[in-house]
Formats: sequence, structure tokens, C-alpha cells
Amino acid sequence: MRKAPLKLQLRHDKPVTSAPLAGRRIVVTRARAQANDLTSRLTALGAEVVQAPVIRVEPLPDLAALQHALTRISSYEWIAFTSQNAVEIVCAQTTNFATTKVAAIGPATAGALSQRGIRVALVPERHVAEALADAIAMHGVKGKRILVPAAERARPALEEGLRSAGAVVDVIPVYRTVPESGDGDALAQELVTGTIDAVTFTSSSTVEHFVNLVGRDAATCGRFAAAVIGPITAATARDFDVARGGLIESEPSTADGLVAALTRHWAAR
Repeated sequence: MRKAPLKLQLRHDKPVTSAPLAGRRIVVTRARAQANDLTSRLTALGAEVVQAPVIRVEPLPDLAALQHALTRISSYEWIAFTSQNAVEIVCAQTTNFATTKVAAIGPATAGALSQRGIRVALVPERHVAEALADAIAMHGVKGKRILVPAAERARPALEEGLRSAGAVVDVIPVYRTVPESGDGDALAQELVTGTIDAVTFTSSSTVEHFVNLVGRDAATCGRFAAAVIGPITAATARDFDVARGGLIESEPSTADGLVAALTRHWAAR
């Protein structure tokens, strides 16, 4: 049976020849709309970047629940953002959060809010949902209402942590991640022949859809390092056996931290 026409576009960004990552070929699996920043940082350090987005982000078609919550935003003590995607979708509705305090899971999310003129009151030291819940809870949330615009099927850690501290939490799904369609054979071939040095993963969904795209044999061949942002993504990479060729984990859990971890990894060699 003939395969469907290739929709996945592998883009090769040429490197700077004399730099810390010179000679390294690194795959960026991030959604196309968010990949350019990471790609440019890696390329500036000499890497040859293969852009192979495995997911895309889609706002949910029905945002009525979000719109209703925003009409009574002053009833919320906090609104907690766990991604730049949520920021973009919510701020397309409003950037006026009245007296509601705004929390962000990490510096990239905080930066997306600041760019829209929104003051961020809290960013936890560790950029994971558990730490965000703890940081908000330290301000005293018993009986307080908190709004969490989130991904569809998001991890419940933030909601559970806030509820355990006595907060009344409204989690409203506003977007979903879906797989990019296409034939991953070309990328799979590069992986198994050892011409790829590392594959970057910025979320658990990128790990899952990468495996689906290239196939389990290529994903677990052990001929490349898995470079991940955050402990949750690292755990998913282990669960899917993608880290056979080594695990490079960012510290802190940011794109800058990921680039620095990749640089340290090969400098140590």
C-alpha cells in the first residue's frame, strides 16, 4: 500500500562551524510554532538542528467555560498558568485580571505574561506543578478560589496540591496537543544509522508522539541521547525506553537550561 504524502517536514538548520556544539546533529521535536527559539540557540552554538515537530497545539473549540470564568475573574484569588500555550489562549480573551494574583510555572511562561503587560506575582524555584502548588499554598489559600487554565488531560498534580491546602480550584481545559501527521521513516533511518547525536523533548507529549512517529525500534535503538526539560519529561523518556543512549536533563527546567546541559554533556567528553 502506498504511503500518504509526507506532511512532516524535516528542516536542517546549518551550524556555526567553530562552537561548543559544532559537529553535533540535534533533533528538535517541539511544536513548529515554538521551535525557532530553541533551534536558534542550538545553531548559534554550532549544532546542526533537524526540526521534526511531532506535535501541534490546538485551542479547544469550545471555550465557553473559560469565558464564563473570566467574567468573574475578581472572585479568584489566583490564576495559575502552567504553559505559554495557556497564556496565549487566555490572553486572547482578556489581559485584565483585576485584583487576581498571577502565578507562572516557570520563566518562559512568566515571560509570555510579562510581554503582555501582566505582572507575575509568583514563579516557583522548581518549574514543576508540584512546586507551583506548594508556592501558592504558602500564601494561604484555604477557602480561596484559584483558576487553572490547562491542557486537556493535564497532570492533576497542581489541582491536587492546591485542594489539599484547602483551596477551591477550577481547572478549565483550554487547549490540547495533537500529533503532527506524516511519515517518520526518514528520521527513523537517521536515528538507527547513528547520524543523530541527540533528540530534544520539552514535554511528555513530545516523547509519546516521537515514539509513535518513528516507531519503537528506532526510538529505542540507543544510538542518540535524549535531552529533556524537567523531571516529568525525563520520567516519560525512561518509561518509553527512549533514553537508552543516555539522558541529558536540563537544570533549570528551561530552554536555556536544556542548551546548557547539552553543552556540558559534550564538553565533558
